[in-house]
Parts: sequence; C-alpha cells; structure tokens
Amino acid sequence: MQKKIGFMGTPNFAVPILKNIYQNGYEVTVVYSQPPRKSNRGQKFEKSPIHSFAETISLEVRTPDQLKNNKTEYEYFKNLNLDLVIIVAYGMIIPKEFLSLSKEGFINLHASILPKWRGAAPIQRSIMNKDKETGISVMKINEKLDEGGISHIFKINIEKNENSQTLSDKLSNLASKKISEIIDSIMDKEVKFKPQDHSQATYAKKIKKTEGLIDWNEKAEDIIGKINGLYPYPGVFFIFRGERYKILKAQISFSKNQPGKVLSNDLEISCGENSIKVLNIQREGKKPQKINEFMLGSQIQTGTYLLDV
Repeated sequence: MQKKIGFMGTPNFAVPILKNIYQNGYEVTVVYSQPPRKSNRGQKFEKSPIHSFAETISLEVRTPDQLKNNKTEYEYFKNLNLDLVIIVAYGMIIPKEFLSLSKEGFINLHASILPKWRGAAPIQRSIMNKDKETGISVMKINEKLDEGGISHIFKINIEKNENSQTLSDKLSNLASKKISEIIDSIMDKEVKFKPQDHSQATYAKKIKKTEGLIDWNEKAEDIIGKINGLYPYPGVFFIFRGERYKILKAQISFSKNQPGKVLSNDLEISCGENSIKVLNIQREGKKPQKINEFMLGSQIQTGTYLLDV
C-alpha cells in the first residue's frame, strides 16, 4: 500500500520540494501552510506560495492560526494516519502531542549544516558570517528548536558575492533533487538519526529591519556580507538628507579615508577598513538603478560624509 505523506511549508523555498514529491508519485495526503496574510500595502489577503501551489495540483490545504491547544486540528491530523511528515520552512512550532501522529515522525529540511545556524534565518546568517559552505540537513523534529537527530547532510559551497536570494534558490533546488532519496531511505528504515553535537550549536536569530542600517565604521567586507545576506529583504540602507537609500549590490574596494566619506563619483564609500563600491542602489520610493544612472541626478557627490547626515 502506498505510503501517506503530509507536507508543511510556507515560502517559495518550499515549493520545488513539494513539487518533486508530487511529481515523483508519492501520495501527499495533506499540506499545511501559514494562513493568508495581508499584502505589503494591506489591501487584501494573500495565500502563501505553498498554499497557492498546492491548490493548483488539487491537494488538501490546511491553514490553522496555530496547532498548540487546537483540538479540532489534532483530531483531524490523527485520523489521517500518516506515514511521514515533511517540514520545509513552515514557520510554526509543532506541539509535542502531534509528534506521535506520524509513523516515521516529522522530518525537517533545514537550510544549514546543523548544529550550525539553528533557527529562523540560517541562509542570511551564513552569508553575513562569511561562511564558505552551507547545506541541507535532514532532521527529525523533537520538542526543542532544531535539536533533533540528523539522517542526511548535503553540502554546497557559498560563492563569492552570493546573496540570500541566489543561495536560497540553490538550496531549494538541492533539497528538491534529494527529496526522493530522503523519503525512500526513511520509509525503508535504511538510515539512523544521529544526535547533534549541541556544544557546536550556533543560532540564526530572526532578521530585524533595523539590522539593515549601515555603520560605516565597520569593515568593508562585513558591510558587503550584510548587503548580500539581507538581499532582497529587508535590505541594507543608509540615510541621506532624511531619505533612505538601499544598497542592492556592491563590491569591496581598497581605498581608505574617513569612514562614511564618498571617495568618487561612482559612489565608492570609505569604511572602517577599506571601502565599498556601490553597483546597484534604490532611492526611497524609486526604482532600482545601476550606479552610473543613479549618479547622474544624485546630490551625493565626492567628498560627502554619510556619517554626518
């Protein structure tokens, strides 16, 4: 008899993985996702990427506000008699009482090499930390955050000037290619879940918008790491004459002056160590621009001190 799988996920990152599970012929009995949220402008509610995709392939979708103390959802889930639950960036804690409702447990595909970067923002934190590699860890869910045993780890290199968007796409693609191998090995009981070394754990705390404000006293390579790690959201920015300017792409340069000083008309800016050369920028309320286009009409000129404004 075909095994029954539940899937829990929310963002675009999870879509290729669900797609491959479905296309490879596994029986996806139910999909859980975060409830529809108001759009950025607050005009209407929008379904999550997983919610929308699951509906296009006619899968049952559930979007409870919470699972904890939710008797209705517990009874529904219990009656599914699932063999395995796959979780990919669901964004909601799975209560203890649910964990016994799947024969092979709840399996989380986490975007880091655990125990490094447990938590909400592993992709962003790995880039900001200037890590050389990352990966997908297959972990059995337990009652604690990202502390369960590991069955598989698939590693990739983090390329120079990689940003969160491109790295997320690579990791999602990697996980989608490996998902059949993961499911089959678990269903066939061919893997063991090895305990993590908790002494080596680091935590990828949730990103705050305020982290995007540039401190020009920092090293140029740290600022570049932040620009790449926080792209496309929430982004890295500086304030000039009361307006926000978001730096979308930059490269390191080796000129040196006082931190925050604009060194050239192609927007090279001195940092605490070395400097950065801005390549793409977005003025508040405007479209993104390449730097040569932006500088034609900009009031930011050579000699401007961005620390003073």
